[in-house]
Amino acid sequence: MADLVQYYGTGRRKSAIARVFLRPGTGEWKVNGKPFDEYFVTEQQRAAAKRTLAITELASSFDVITTVSSGGVSAQADAVKMGVARALIQFNPELRKALKAEGLLTRDARVKERKKYGQKGARKRFQFSKR
Repeated sequence: MADLVQYYGTGRRKSAIARVFLRPGTGEWKVNGKPFDEYFVTEQQRAAAKRTLAITELASSFDVITTVSSGGVSAQADAVKMGVARALIQFNPELRKALKAEGLLTRDARVKERKKYGQKGARKRFQFSKR
């Protein structure tokens, strides 16, 4: 039996985590078992998720199977983008320079700041009253 050829990459953004598997194929996308266009509704989310393969011009040579969890849909799209970039490096290490120049390998560390006690939110205070 022939071994399954696939390349794996993990992407993260805020609290979203994407497990991405690239398999040689025709360019079909599945996200959590659903078709790509059904899962990512807006054009911005679709463009973000497909950006890595568009830059490397390998969009039609891989099938992408993705499992995403937690976070919002936009953060999930960005997590998929990073996961695809990491999987592509596993496929061809020479792509690293081009992907790094586009900033696709950098983990975006911005997350929601926690609410502090004695305050209304992360930074907003309760209304001050002198009397």
